[in-house]
Amino acid sequence: MSPATHGWWRSAVTYQVYIRSFADGNGDGIGDIAGVRTRLRYLRELGVDAIWINPWYLSPMADAGYDVADYRAIEPLFGTLAEAEALISEAHEHGLRVLLDIVPNHTSDRHDWFQAALAAPPGSRERARYLFRNGRGDNGDEPPNDWRSCFTGPAWTRTTAADGTPGQWYLHLFTPEQPDLDWSNDDVRAELLAVLEFWLGRGVDGFRVDVAHGMVKAPGLPDVGYASLDLDDNAVAFVWDVFPHPHWDQEGLHEIYRSWRALSATYPEVAFVAEAEVGAIDRYARYTRPGGLQQAFNFPFIKARWDAATLRSIIDETVRAFAAVGAAPSWVLGNHDLPRVTSRHADGDATRGARRARAATLLMLGLPGGAYIYQGDELGLPECEDLPADARQDPIFHRSGGTLVGRDGCRVPLPWSGTEPPFGFNADGATSPWLPQPSTWAALTAEAQEDDPSSTLALHRAALRLRRSHPGLAGERFSWVESAPDVLHVEREVGFSVLTNLGPESVLLPTGTTVVLASGPLDGIWLPPDTTVWLPPDTTVWLSPDTTVWLSPRDAG
Repeated sequence: MSPATHGWWRSAVTYQVYIRSFADGNGDGIGDIAGVRTRLRYLRELGVDAIWINPWYLSPMADAGYDVADYRAIEPLFGTLAEAEALISEAHEHGLRVLLDIVPNHTSDRHDWFQAALAAPPGSRERARYLFRNGRGDNGDEPPNDWRSCFTGPAWTRTTAADGTPGQWYLHLFTPEQPDLDWSNDDVRAELLAVLEFWLGRGVDGFRVDVAHGMVKAPGLPDVGYASLDLDDNAVAFVWDVFPHPHWDQEGLHEIYRSWRALSATYPEVAFVAEAEVGAIDRYARYTRPGGLQQAFNFPFIKARWDAATLRSIIDETVRAFAAVGAAPSWVLGNHDLPRVTSRHADGDATRGARRARAATLLMLGLPGGAYIYQGDELGLPECEDLPADARQDPIFHRSGGTLVGRDGCRVPLPWSGTEPPFGFNADGATSPWLPQPSTWAALTAEAQEDDPSSTLALHRAALRLRRSHPGLAGERFSWVESAPDVLHVEREVGFSVLTNLGPESVLLPTGTTVVLASGPLDGIWLPPDTTVWLPPDTTVWLSPDTTVWLSPRDAG
């Protein structure tokens, strides 16, 4: 089956553009649409098929744009609607599809709807669009239930009535500046569907759905029972990981997504990917059943430890679960909410982390299905773990009183060129980026890696060229080949193999091997630890020197 006949998203590689940290076109230290437009050629040459752009809508920026005040307007920090339309058109000219980030679980507290709700009385149409409730206890002084914010603390904030007396409470699964919408409300459903059509009419190719598992809440908003668990106020991870949960993964979500999927009658190439952290892999696959969304991010894969048995189990379950519903799996190693893959697998050794990240990339890109690359991972950027407290902006850091470092460390602006900050992030270099860049990134700029065939950037480009052109990576066939316990040996089309050594010792490569691509230097006929290789079935059948550099065991070391 070719991508043209079964949906482009099934095999596409999508590059995540965290817009405020990608490239600064107007010199104010914050990435913007103008900056992205100047780097479209870079993305085309990297070899990705699509870009996903984090929220660029009008926003007070209480949570880096995930608090939307107007879904149809562009935040002035990032540009204008005309610039957004130009970017979509220019991306298409470069052969890149464009996905936007849609934030349907909540709005900003500055959204016109919420301001109208605050001004309206209990029981009004305006309040019915959100989750306003009376409090419990004497005079309603206690929150309506025990739900906790994903950003620490309670998930409820009490309002103040016009006469200054305490009023109702409203739900916010994130910051108080992000009130949750009530998806049982017809106004909400109609408005968000109209927002999708607004952007589809301007040429976008799909959407990443933020908190896709959280929009529908259990009837009656029942308690979770946190009081019996003796959690401190900053137990953020626990809120995400409780299943079943009255505000996660409710069955009513799928009715909403079927209505969204119906847009494909008018926009047949539109694709949706769910950000749904739902525990079991079978639960992820349910979001991609016929008539539902096209993809769901694979969080078990991104969070897996560096262990062959663990990864094999996750890969096996993913392929099985998504095949059962007729969907293709997706794979991802990084995003704007998690520490960078280079640091996540380092185990205290930065060199080891870089080596494992390269190996993980070739493993991911060698698997059937779609894949996502977080900006900067193609440069091998590490997590910035030593950002000063006064520079951090993540609400998780501030709401936890600095107890939790938050997500700023993976959001530091990209280094493009030069030998010192801001590393070409903005053209004139006069304004410091919104988060400080470490001076050690001089060796990791795109410019520094451009002509280095051993660089992480070169590895990504070679892998993406091969992924597009080699028949062994074209289909969705997948099987395991028996191997040593610490080795993952995946076989794709016509015998094309992907081998990853996750163990502490080198292992022998298969007899007669010719290596089309390796994540790191080989040791003769041995595959070193933390290394992945791609092995074609017969190099006499397919050889394209202009596509990649061929390595063999005798000359790769």
